[in-house]
Amino acid sequence: MDTHTASRKDDHLRINLENEVKSALTNGFEAYRFLHQALPEIDLEEVDTSLTLFGKRLRAPLLISSMTGGTQKAAHFNQLLARAAQEFGLAMGVGSQRAAIEDPSLEDTFRIARQEAPDALLFANLGAVQLNMRYGISECQRAVDMLAADALILHLNPLQEALQPEGDTKFRGLLRRIEEICTKLHVPVISKEVGWGIGVTAAQQLLDAGVAAIDVAGAGGTSWSQVEMYRQRDPQRAQMILHFQDWGIPTAQCLVEIKQKFPNACLFASGGLQNGIDMAKSLALGATLGGIAGPLLRAANEGYDQLSKLISLILEELRICMFATGKKTLTEFDKSVIAQVQ
Repeated sequence: MDTHTASRKDDHLRINLENEVKSALTNGFEAYRFLHQALPEIDLEEVDTSLTLFGKRLRAPLLISSMTGGTQKAAHFNQLLARAAQEFGLAMGVGSQRAAIEDPSLEDTFRIARQEAPDALLFANLGAVQLNMRYGISECQRAVDMLAADALILHLNPLQEALQPEGDTKFRGLLRRIEEICTKLHVPVISKEVGWGIGVTAAQQLLDAGVAAIDVAGAGGTSWSQVEMYRQRDPQRAQMILHFQDWGIPTAQCLVEIKQKFPNACLFASGGLQNGIDMAKSLALGATLGGIAGPLLRAANEGYDQLSKLISLILEELRICMFATGKKTLTEFDKSVIAQVQ
């Protein structure tokens, strides 16, 4: 792998762990409240958070969102996160696999996810813009095969690419290439933003192109403009990047607006989810999975025990939300249990 790519990946990990890189926007879920049911007529132990997605049974609708890979430090985090996915029966996405496509010696930093999580629902990941940079079905298939993935994420990050000194900004004609991958790849394709959100117009384009699911990845969590600001050595350019700290569509807004127009769309909600209540709100508003990244990365940095404890608490919060609204299953746990604060 090009040393610049390795350095960038380790920079991203270090900055996320050491600096405040949160978006200036909130995730939008504070505008919603659950409708408490004082007489739920179920027992807490009856609550069932399981679901089936892409042919695999999950014990809970928590997605360990795409974070990292491509360096030895990143491999350590993927190992811990995948171990948790296996233990708790969760879905997990890896970070961009471009590094390993370009340097096969790095494949193990991603392959470790499947080794640690033989039964988990795993998502491979490539930047969609690479489809305009000579990548095609072959590279997508390699990414999937690398970890025997159940689906492929093609992430969209135009703002991040524009702010990176080494960014790829050739996005013209990308939709047609995404459609081609959706047609030819033997696993489902997921479109995902990286923290600025997918709006209704882009969602319609992507659904028409054939994506199986959309991870809205809205604003409210990690701001990659903030991350890139910390990497910037030029003070004037760093200040320019800072001006984008409140860019993006909040996660709740993305989710509600897309679900309203496309009620049958399979949506994942990531972007600023901090706990099980945020995740529960996203599910009630129409998400199939709620994705969390930053809090899990920071917990994993403290060791597996801390990661396991955090996930246990997140899942307990979800079960309590379902119990206290009187809903036993995720199918029942819908918009009838939540209201927008006026």
